[in-house]
Amino acid sequence: MRPPRLCATAPKPEPHPCPSVKSSAKNKTVSARKRAPLVLITGASQGLGEALAVAYARRHRGVRLALVARNAENLEAVAIRCEKLGARAHGFVCDVTDEAAVSRLPAAVSKIFRQTPDIVVNNAGRFTPAAFADTTPAIFDDMVSANLRSAYLVTRAFLDAMRKRGAGDLVFISSICGQTGLPGCAAYTMAKHGLTGLAAALRAETKGTGLRVLAIHPGAIDTPIWENGGLPANRLMSPASVAEAVVALTSLDANTVAETITLRPGPGDL
Repeated sequence: MRPPRLCATAPKPEPHPCPSVKSSAKNKTVSARKRAPLVLITGASQGLGEALAVAYARRHRGVRLALVARNAENLEAVAIRCEKLGARAHGFVCDVTDEAAVSRLPAAVSKIFRQTPDIVVNNAGRFTPAAFADTTPAIFDDMVSANLRSAYLVTRAFLDAMRKRGAGDLVFISSICGQTGLPGCAAYTMAKHGLTGLAAALRAETKGTGLRVLAIHPGAIDTPIWENGGLPANRLMSPASVAEAVVALTSLDANTVAETITLRPGPGDL
């Protein structure tokens, strides 16, 4: 197994624009009518991103997965796990908040899979709790960069090719905080409202092109964000259940789109 190589956040004279982590499968050109979908997932090295990769691997036989995150070691582990389920998985180490790094991602994905993704899942994000009065400019900038800028850059990188093809799904993992205001997470709420707005604007602009834009608004999920929260299990949704919902929604007939979906734990929001 070759060692992972990182995708730098500034241009470097690398032969591969966004060096990848791992793929044990051979490159193949497959008929578009017979091929399994190519799904690109950001934030794919842990939590919901990992669950999404596994759910797609289980749902679609032979699915191809472009897994994007910053942690090379975790990405490789997720790719191996998905390949054991029958997927063809490849990791791309990339900081999706960095414009230069993201600009190299389409070429890197195309080099491995010979096509533009059928489904792009903007899942990368970060959560720093802070009331508005305690939200420093640094916290604000970090929340907007991680949760909104990242999705803007990744979507912008792949949109033209997907629009020209006339088919595909753009998925935005927002939050219940992208629909309402909750105390103690002001900057995160602002960023997620922005992400919801991004999806709405993009949906309006791409209507009739064959693209589907889905905004998913989950409540609290049992991911590393909450690992020290001391919450009872029934107050958190499992990443697998949320991931299965996303996979099901992107597997609907092409003429059916679930535009905005809210998912909550049974007892309600925290």
